[in-house]
Amino acid sequence: MTPRSAAQRITYLLEPKNWIIATVVAVGWRSDGAAGLGWGLLAAFFAAVLPMLFITRGVAGGRWGDRNVGARRPRLIVLAFILASVTAGLAVLAALGAPRELTLYFGCMLASIAVLAAITVVWKISIHCAVASGSATILSLMFGPPLLPAYVLVALTAWSRVELEDHTAAQVIAGSVLGAAAAVVTYAIIPR
Repeated sequence: MTPRSAAQRITYLLEPKNWIIATVVAVGWRSDGAAGLGWGLLAAFFAAVLPMLFITRGVAGGRWGDRNVGARRPRLIVLAFILASVTAGLAVLAALGAPRELTLYFGCMLASIAVLAAITVVWKISIHCAVASGSATILSLMFGPPLLPAYVLVALTAWSRVELEDHTAAQVIAGSVLGAAAAVVTYAIIPR
């Protein structure tokens, strides 16, 4: 396996959708046990599944080149869709009485996406790294030291994005710092 093929595999396996699904399901479970798993899956539908379907359809229709959506204008279109999907998900979670912890987490996720979109207007910050770092941080804060090794996956994500020349080192570092900072703020806001 070459470094490039390893980087492609890592980028695929550790893409934002996978981190988001794991994180919202974990937050749901933590907030309400078995019932929370269902809430987490509903949240994952809006935060990960619908956006991935939109991206996949865009690739199939030739609107963007691949799942990573590297060009700025298409990235902004995708981010606008994700903002709309997460907003709709937040409204559904709140209306149906989802656990407060999950609803607040989802609201903080919405704010983070808005910040990433604003930065993307002028600079190609790594969304892969922001999501990976934010997920590793929130999970480590919620579940403790056993989840600290998740940061190895964040480092692998950062390496893969630079190896594939999709981002510079500065872009992956900025994404990682932003994601971790957003998670720390989120953790401070959500009830425990």
